[in-house]
Amino acid sequence: MTAFQKRLWIGLLIMALLTPLGILFPKLFKAGEAWGEWGVDQVERLVGYVPDGLKKLADLWKAPIPDYNFVGESSSMTSELFSYIVSGLIGIAACVIVFSLISRLIAKAKHGK
Repeated sequence: MTAFQKRLWIGLLIMALLTPLGILFPKLFKAGEAWGEWGVDQVERLVGYVPDGLKKLADLWKAPIPDYNFVGESSSMTSELFSYIVSGLIGIAACVIVFSLISRLIAKAKHGK
């Protein structure tokens, strides 16, 4: 493993460990939803209307881990934080797998195999 790769993995791990800030800060500052994670109703309350494109595409994607929470709505703060970290690690793993597959396909195409 190169020094760059080592720094990359350390950076990704740090970001995964920092993911709970997305739920901690809004709760600490009573700010409501995490920024940018709004549903159609929240957008309408914030902006006053819902753009047509958002209305059409709002139900297109359902998250595999809704609210980044494995244990349900009535979970403790500790289990929510743990769920956020695990969700971050799953996201990192998914990206690594996808990019590894793409880079292998590109390498095979370049070498004609």
